[in-house]
Amino acid sequence: MLLEYFQMIDRVETLDLTAKTLTARSVVPAKSPVFEGHFPGYPLVPGVLLIETMAQASGFLVLAATGFAAMPFLMSVDGAKMRTFVEPEAVLDIEAFLEHDGSGFAVTKAKITSQGKKVCDAQLKLRTMPFDQVPLGPIVRKRAEEVGLMAAMAATAATGE
Repeated sequence: MLLEYFQMIDRVETLDLTAKTLTARSVVPAKSPVFEGHFPGYPLVPGVLLIETMAQASGFLVLAATGFAAMPFLMSVDGAKMRTFVEPEAVLDIEAFLEHDGSGFAVTKAKITSQGKKVCDAQLKLRTMPFDQVPLGPIVRKRAEEVGLMAAMAATAATGE
């Protein structure tokens, strides 16, 4: 997890396209420039970055479900609940569930837990735009490879899930 670069997902753990779910894991860094201001002497991951973490997991799920047909962009966050603080070195388990995909939009429910305790959850709405309309395809594919999404997709295809 590189907070200052908005690289929130370290690794895609599982992908089940039949169940429309993705799980991922991230470890909060021990030090980050983000903690210099949030908060000096009491470092906490900002809630907005936790929402971004759920959005990125949701985005990876949408990419996999659509076969990388379109880029998902976060459009709205509904019912977000922050349930506890997240400190440096916390291990975060992220889950995303695809509720709807179509008509240029996707809706997911996502949550983050740490050591089995709820951290946050929300419903996220994403706009999907074909990659020929946004020049992000190579960058997104590279990041998906780095976090293991491509390997998870290949494993899913091999098992037929």
